[in-house]
Amino acid sequence: MIKRFVLYLFLFMSFSLQAQTERKDTLVCNSEQTDTISTKSGTFKRAIKKFLNFSDFDTTYISPNRYNYALMITHFSNFEYYSVTSAQPHPQKLSFSPNPHNKIGLYFGWQWIFLGWSFDVDDIYRKTNRKNKGTEFDLSLYSSKFGVDIFYRRTGNNYKIHKIKGFPEEIPSDYTANFNGMEVNIKGLNLYYIFNNRRFSYPAAFSQSTNQRLNAGSFIAGFSISKHNLDFEYTQLPNIIQENMNDGMKVEKIKYTNANISFGYAYNWVFARNCLACLSLTPAIAYKASDIDAEVREGRKWYGKFNLDFLIRAGIVYNNGKYFVGTSFVGKNYNYHRGSFSLDNGFGTLQIYAGFNFNVRKQYRKSK
Repeated sequence: MIKRFVLYLFLFMSFSLQAQTERKDTLVCNSEQTDTISTKSGTFKRAIKKFLNFSDFDTTYISPNRYNYALMITHFSNFEYYSVTSAQPHPQKLSFSPNPHNKIGLYFGWQWIFLGWSFDVDDIYRKTNRKNKGTEFDLSLYSSKFGVDIFYRRTGNNYKIHKIKGFPEEIPSDYTANFNGMEVNIKGLNLYYIFNNRRFSYPAAFSQSTNQRLNAGSFIAGFSISKHNLDFEYTQLPNIIQENMNDGMKVEKIKYTNANISFGYAYNWVFARNCLACLSLTPAIAYKASDIDAEVREGRKWYGKFNLDFLIRAGIVYNNGKYFVGTSFVGKNYNYHRGSFSLDNGFGTLQIYAGFNFNVRKQYRKSK
């Protein structure tokens, strides 16, 4: 009896000890899992915090802006061109462009954002029919790590033929004439990331919110999407051109969505004290989905929808921290190719500006 009791007691204690050991192992395992989850969560938070820290740059290469606000006066000139090309039965090309638009504006800046008002200089000395007048909207936000371009352009119908190719000799290559049969609507968004953001500064060249002190470059990768609508009333072309143009150029409407992935390089050259020159070229592989009205119908081939686009930025600026003056250019080029015709269009904005910073930030104020 006693032996049996001792045996039961021994078995009970063994099971109890095993349960405690398993519970202890479970607690240790749970504790390790909690620590692992906490470590992963902390690592993720630190990565996000570092990614969103726009002041994380090497001060040997980049000096921060010491002021809260800026005031700037600027002059804009907008350029654009469109070329329609056909290869059959023989190569032909028609190029169109409107007169450049000139605007003057006054802008107020906070950090890397500038807001203001501008007016069309041409309206001062020349009245423009509202139907012939276009609308342009370009917003570029430059930060140390990534940037955003938002653009909208609705052109008027005051184009000119400024170049032709592949037509009979009686039509000279420098033939020019007014053409009111084209209207274009473009809207889009461009996002990009700057890899060497601790040493290379886009804002130093284009938004004057930092100063580049030493030469530096960076690879840039981005994504863009845009929608293009073009109305081309070729029946309004001069008779001499209509009679000799290829059927493939007789396109009435072109609508396509452009999505691209880009990869390029930008370089900041500090050629003198407080003087900076920047050049950036970003090629993009673009996929275009289209809807076309034309006299000549053709089958759609998927490989014909891939094209190469370009985005270029260039700027020269003098910035001593307090005062700045400079010029910049941002240009976009889009190519669209089908079997019977091709469309090449581009637009750009040239800016000349001067301004000053004011209201020193708290951390840079001298203590009395």
